[in-house]
Amino acid sequence: MRERTQVAIIGAGPAGLLLGQLLHKHGIASMILERRSRAYCEGRIRAGVLEQGTVDLLDEAGVADRLHREGLVHGGIHISLDGHRVHVDLAGRAGGRHVTVYGQTEVVKDLIRARLDVPGALHFEADEVMPQGFEGSAPFVTWRDAEGRSRRLDCDVIAGCDGFHGVARQSLPEGALTTHERVYPFAWLGILAEAPPVMDELIYARHARGFALYSMRSPSIVRHYVQCAPDTDPAAWPDARIWQELRARLGEADDARLTEGRVLEKGVTPMRSFVAEPLRHGRLFLAGDAAHIVPPTGAKGLNLAAGDVHYLTRALVDWYGGGGEAALGAYSARALARVWKAQRFSWWMTAMLHDFGPAASTFDAGLRRAELEYLLSSEAALTTLAENYVGLPF
Repeated sequence: MRERTQVAIIGAGPAGLLLGQLLHKHGIASMILERRSRAYCEGRIRAGVLEQGTVDLLDEAGVADRLHREGLVHGGIHISLDGHRVHVDLAGRAGGRHVTVYGQTEVVKDLIRARLDVPGALHFEADEVMPQGFEGSAPFVTWRDAEGRSRRLDCDVIAGCDGFHGVARQSLPEGALTTHERVYPFAWLGILAEAPPVMDELIYARHARGFALYSMRSPSIVRHYVQCAPDTDPAAWPDARIWQELRARLGEADDARLTEGRVLEKGVTPMRSFVAEPLRHGRLFLAGDAAHIVPPTGAKGLNLAAGDVHYLTRALVDWYGGGGEAALGAYSARALARVWKAQRFSWWMTAMLHDFGPAASTFDAGLRRAELEYLLSSEAALTTLAENYVGLPF
């Protein structure tokens, strides 16, 4: 079976789905191929803090109605150092801009529903997906559908939005990419639980026992994390132990605010920084986690994917509108400039708030503590944090 579209998109995560929907709004046809099932894609629990720019893009895509009804608008965050909590006024320091707490799972559900309204625009359980011909002017993607039939999709452009372990980046020839990576000596043990939030805004806590994050998905569902070893087995952490550790790291002043509840999910998130560049090879473009990974401390993963999609959408609209190759040629540099700034912020937040263990020098540990103490005492430093946290402009 042989078909044709304008843009073939590999991956039905936030990047691929948002790209397809934005292109549709501009009259550009696309088809999304996803190797997982719809249930799997809609069940993945991921990030939940959306920058203002990401919300604006979802508005542009026409999929933000439920977000505005159910999302929690936050104008600040709390940072706790050894139990002493300080409020950071993000909106006041960033020109009124804020963030919205709305789970990535919900974003994906909204985008999938919109894409399924376009016949043939989204295919789940697409196996053996392989981008080909992208070094020339006639790229195509071969794949096998859920019924086992071999299919070919001819296109003008391929967008690789299939995540860190996806086939798109791995299909590039040797030497086409330069990669940069840092793996951190710790991870996050996270829980999703039925309980009210500790506060009405997130709490980032640095403690002698390690980092903790107190966050939420709704007024009745919380998402909490504690720093742990990368090889941690979640089964070794009974629910009671997790709640006890969360209480200890929150500090006595706020201990009574923490309400325990039924744990719905438990898992370990590794911490990594990764960038592949350039984001274009011929007619194959990378976006989202296929191109870069950030540690979740700065809440930038989903938002960086949205930034990539913003730049790639504008470039494709210009190209299809007769603007020539200039915008497509500039996509990688424009996206990477923002990616590296977000990498810097995520690294800074991660380094400042975590315990790097016995392998770290006492000098480095002292510097990280001094950095956090300075941040909490400096209006200029807090303004820098606010501007980055709510999201740098596209």
